[in-house]
Amino acid sequence: MKGVTEMALEANPPHSEDGASRQEQGSTQARQYVTFTINSEEYGVDIMDVREIKGWTHATRLPNAPSYVRGVINLRGLMLPIFDLRSRFGQGETDASKTHVIVIVAVGSRTIGILVDAVSDILSITQDQIRPAPEFEQGHEAAYLHGLVSVSERMVALLALDRLFDLAGVREGILDAAVAEAVPQAAAQQAIA
Repeated sequence: MKGVTEMALEANPPHSEDGASRQEQGSTQARQYVTFTINSEEYGVDIMDVREIKGWTHATRLPNAPSYVRGVINLRGLMLPIFDLRSRFGQGETDASKTHVIVIVAVGSRTIGILVDAVSDILSITQDQIRPAPEFEQGHEAAYLHGLVSVSERMVALLALDRLFDLAGVREGILDAAVAEAVPQAAAQQAIA
């Protein structure tokens, strides 16, 4: 059985028959996106970033991690951090069940898992179809979007994984959580002394 990535490579090879790269082929060349849902919203990521899709597996929590970091799972010897996309967007923690899915993606040189409600579809989208995301105040989920595309009668938000999972920002969030936890402990120790 072929995986999602193998199907994508067959349908959308990195180079055309004349050797031109995808970027050189212009805005009429379709790229494929794996789409998934969170609540009633639909999001997509470039299929070339997707490494695997698997059912929900309980993640081991990490101390002092931001709320959107569900923990880590052991994926064939790789300690894979799992991010709760619903929580990352400020919509509360996902009450994960066996119907939820982890989409394993490459972000730069790292591999991570993102917890979503369900995988929906694989869409072929040209650059011409992608509309820019409206600008909102900093910290809004639009900052993490590559753009928006209208498919049939639904809107799909295409995620910019490199901005959404800026690992320096994640590390900063872990440090902020550690400091926030340490301050009350230090105050309590001073009150006892």
